[in-house]
Amino acid sequence: MGADIDWLKDYKTNIRWELAYFRDIEYCNLERASDVKFPWEMSRMQWLIPVAQLYQLTKQEKYAEKVKSILSDWIDKNPIGRSVNWSCTMEVAMRIFVWTWFFYIFCHSLAWKDRRFRKKFLLNLYWHGRFTEQFIEKSDINGNHYTADASALVVAGLFWQDSKLAARWLKKGWDGLLFEIDRQIYPDGVNFEASTAYHRLVAELFFIAAKYRLERGFDVPNFYLDHLRKMGEYSQAYTRVDGTCPLWGDADDARVLPFGLQEINDHRYLPCLIGKLLNDNTLLRYTPGDYQELIWWYGLNSIRHLSSIDNLSSICAAFDDGGFYIIRNKKDHLFIDCGPVGLANRGGHGHNDCLGFSLVLRGCELITDRGVGCYTGSYIKRNEFRSTSSHNTPLIDGQEINRFIAPDYLWNFHYEAKPSVISFEKKQSKCVFIGSHEGYKKLDSPVVPIRKIVYNSVQGAVDIEDELQGSGKHSIEIPLYFASSVTIIKNPLGYELQCGAEKFQLTFNSDAAFNEKLLATTISPSYDVEIESRKLVWSYTGNLPVKLTVKIYPLSRGND
Repeated sequence: MGADIDWLKDYKTNIRWELAYFRDIEYCNLERASDVKFPWEMSRMQWLIPVAQLYQLTKQEKYAEKVKSILSDWIDKNPIGRSVNWSCTMEVAMRIFVWTWFFYIFCHSLAWKDRRFRKKFLLNLYWHGRFTEQFIEKSDINGNHYTADASALVVAGLFWQDSKLAARWLKKGWDGLLFEIDRQIYPDGVNFEASTAYHRLVAELFFIAAKYRLERGFDVPNFYLDHLRKMGEYSQAYTRVDGTCPLWGDADDARVLPFGLQEINDHRYLPCLIGKLLNDNTLLRYTPGDYQELIWWYGLNSIRHLSSIDNLSSICAAFDDGGFYIIRNKKDHLFIDCGPVGLANRGGHGHNDCLGFSLVLRGCELITDRGVGCYTGSYIKRNEFRSTSSHNTPLIDGQEINRFIAPDYLWNFHYEAKPSVISFEKKQSKCVFIGSHEGYKKLDSPVVPIRKIVYNSVQGAVDIEDELQGSGKHSIEIPLYFASSVTIIKNPLGYELQCGAEKFQLTFNSDAAFNEKLLATTISPSYDVEIESRKLVWSYTGNLPVKLTVKIYPLSRGND
C-alpha cells in the first residue's frame, strides 16, 4: 500500500471515496467495480496484530512505534463520522476489539507514553464507543452486524469501566447479546445465517464478550454458556481432519482477533477456545496442531496438558434445527444441507444450496461448494455464486430454488425451498440421508426433488441418488463441483478421480437419457479469490419422473 496509505481507496480498482458525512457516502454502488471491503478490512487493523505480537514477545520499541504511527495516520485521515470507514457501524465496532487489545499490549511502551498520542488515541477510541451506541445496527431481524456492535459495546464498557457512560454501554451491549443469542443460535448450536464462516465469526463475537466479562468479575448466565458450548460442538462436527471447514454460504474471512497463522478456513481452534472458557474436555478433545490461538488467549500453561489427536471419532450427527447433517470418521467427511435459507428465511449470508453437499474421502476433498466470490465488487458475480446452478443440487427448468427479489438485492431471497428431511439414520455400517424441498412446487407443472445419500463406512463409498418426481416435460441439470486438487479422467466405467496418491472411481446410471459433460469452472475458497476447477453436469430434457444415481468409491484400500 506504500508508505503513505490511502485509507479511503479500493486498491484493487483504484476507486476511492471522498471525505463526507458518513450517511451521505454511497459505499455500495453496483454500477462501478469498487469493493468497499478493501478500505474496510484495511481499517480494521487486524493485519497489524502480528506486529503487536512481536512487541509482546521482544519488547522492541520499533514495533510499538510502527503501530503508533499507523494509528495516528488513520485517525488524521478518517475524521470522526466523515469517511467511508465510518459508513457502517460494524466496521467501527470491529476496530474497538483490535484497538482495545493494542492499548493493553502497548500501554507501557515508551512510544505509547507520548501524552499527545495517548490522548489522541484514547479520545478516538472513546468516540468509537459513542458512535457504536448511537448508530447500532438494530432491526426486526438482527444478524452478525448487530452482534458485532453489541459485543463491541460490552468491550468498550468494560474498558472504560469507571464511568456512567461505560456502564450504559456495557448494559446495552450485554442485554443485546443475551437477547440475540437465543434468536440467532438454534437450539442445536447452529448460527441462523446458514454459513460456516459466519458461524465462526458470530461464535467469536459471543465468546469475546463472555470472556472479558468473566475476567472483570461479571457473571455470564448458564443459558448463554450453553449456547456457546453447542456452537463449539457444531464447529467440532463440521471441522474436517485437516482442520478445514466446508465452504458453505457466504465467507468474507472475518475474524474478531485473529491471533494464529493458520489458514483462514481452519476452524480447529474455535471449539478449543470455547472449551477452555467452559472447562469442557469434550471440546478440548480434538486440539489443533498449532496452539497459537489458545496461547494468546489463555497463556502457555493452557496447553501443557493438551495433546493433539489426529483421528476424529466417527459420528452420524443431525443438526435438525439448522438443517445440517454430518457424517464423519478419521478420514471421511460428508456435509449435507437440508435447512432453511438463512437469516430467518430472508437470505442473508445463505445460498441456494438446499440438498447440496461436500465430500472428503480418505482425507481428499473431492466435492466442494463453490464458495462466495465477492459482494458489492460485482453484483453479477455475487448473484452467480449464490445461485442454485453454483451448488451441488438439482436445477430444474433453469429456475432458482429460492427466487432473487431483484438483481441488486444482494442478501435477500423469496423463501420457497422449504426443506423436508424424510430420514437420517445409521444402519450398521451405513449412514443414510433422504431429503427434499419445495422450491419447484412453484412451477406450472410442479416437481419434487428427492435426494438420497448413502455413506458406506466399510467401503468408504458414497451413493447419491436423485429422484425427480412430477409429470410433464422438464429440463434437468445436476452438477457436481470438484475441488481444484482433483484430476478427472474419463474411463469406461465413468470417471477416475485422482487426488494426490489416492484414486477414486465415479460411476453413474439412470432410467432416462441423461447426458454428462465435464466443464471448466472456478471455486472461491476465500473472499474475492477464484481458482480454476472442474464440474460434471448431468442434463436431461424430457418427461418426469426420472432418477439418476452417482457412486464414488476408492480404487484401493490404502493405509486403513
